[in-house]
Amino acid sequence: MNLKQKIESSKFVVGIIGLGYVGLPLALEFAVKGIKVIGFDLDTKKVIKINKDRKSYIKHIPTQRIKEAVEKKKLSATSDFSKLSIPDVVIICVPTPLNANREPDISFVMDSTKMIAKYLRKGQLISLESTTYPGTTDEDMLKVLESTGYKVGKDYYLCFSPEREDPNNPNFSTSTIPKVLGGVTKKCRDLGVMIYSKVINTVVPVSSTKAAESAKLLENIFRSINIALVNELKMVFDRMGIDVWEVINAAATKPFGFTPFYPGPGLGGHCIPIDPFYLTWKAREFDISSKFIELAGEINTSMPFYVVEKVIHALNDHKKSIKGSKILILGLAYKKDIDDLRESPSLKLIELLQDNGAKVDYNDDYSTSIPKLRKYNFNKKSVKMIPKNIKKYDLLLLSTEHSYYDYKMILKYAKIIVDTRNGFGSFKNKKIYKA
Repeated sequence: MNLKQKIESSKFVVGIIGLGYVGLPLALEFAVKGIKVIGFDLDTKKVIKINKDRKSYIKHIPTQRIKEAVEKKKLSATSDFSKLSIPDVVIICVPTPLNANREPDISFVMDSTKMIAKYLRKGQLISLESTTYPGTTDEDMLKVLESTGYKVGKDYYLCFSPEREDPNNPNFSTSTIPKVLGGVTKKCRDLGVMIYSKVINTVVPVSSTKAAESAKLLENIFRSINIALVNELKMVFDRMGIDVWEVINAAATKPFGFTPFYPGPGLGGHCIPIDPFYLTWKAREFDISSKFIELAGEINTSMPFYVVEKVIHALNDHKKSIKGSKILILGLAYKKDIDDLRESPSLKLIELLQDNGAKVDYNDDYSTSIPKLRKYNFNKKSVKMIPKNIKKYDLLLLSTEHSYYDYKMILKYAKIIVDTRNGFGSFKNKKIYKA
């Protein structure tokens, strides 16, 4: 039975490399449709959580979904990459961060590709979902896979189909978000569309992997530039004594030609703070300087520094120095009501405040301790939001506006509040500082 026949009869096996915020939801979508999934991850804790504990390690993914998939023998996990020869389809969902010089680091993608090449067999389809620069799939990955002697489009198939996860979004799920897909050859694309159509309601084919890679970058650059715009306007309007949140809400009443974006303490998540730099880096190869994108990146990465300046100003107003002050950061995740810490500006704020001599704690019921991360290694645990604790701090800094926060209670017991998310927008009080 060839791959097309296996897809038509839903008798194909899927392997997913990377069981994080992208890979795990996708694995569950295949499993719920009765398609067997093998998850590959170097993190043995995730493997044990799935195979043995049958529990979720991501807040917005219910444990029951994993339990059912494992019990029905549709989902299993392993750290043994020699099993990559088993699945008919291998999907790569690994991080694509920036290095210390803010240049693309596709080492996770390339390591995965080399591992696939080691165990590649005829008839397999490989799909990359990790966001990256144009050319990663049909240049960098293809070069490694072609070293096996197999020919793309004939012996195996290669696609790029960017993830579009929005954790904890109640309006969209993995299956309902349209999925763009490009193949190295037409047959690669057609088979890729067939596979994803089994679990995704709408698959949007494009002419090439480069077009698909570029579409993902455009989506995130669009957001990055517009967020940078309102972040810059926040600083301008603040100097003028104008509330940027009121201005945005007023402008948003226009029923056409305007899309509201909101400022914050910086950008978080794996995509928006990182992806624009993948295109600016690649553009230099073609002697093009993408000034607009780079400027937006500069503004967004500068926001935590602006927030710290606001903290210093607020403390000065109350005759306090930041050095030695006790500060409680509210919210650790990069957006509200999730446990995702990737590129969260709250982490940068902790670092900057501590560098300025402050004693910093945090509250986040979704992340009760901070794991060791690529850039940070804080040994901290979440502080409970009770009046006795709130009173201990010289200043509270709202970084992530989780829904569980009782803003009225916090305002009652806090000495000073710096609000980066307009969580206290409905209150008029001199101890609230907008940042």
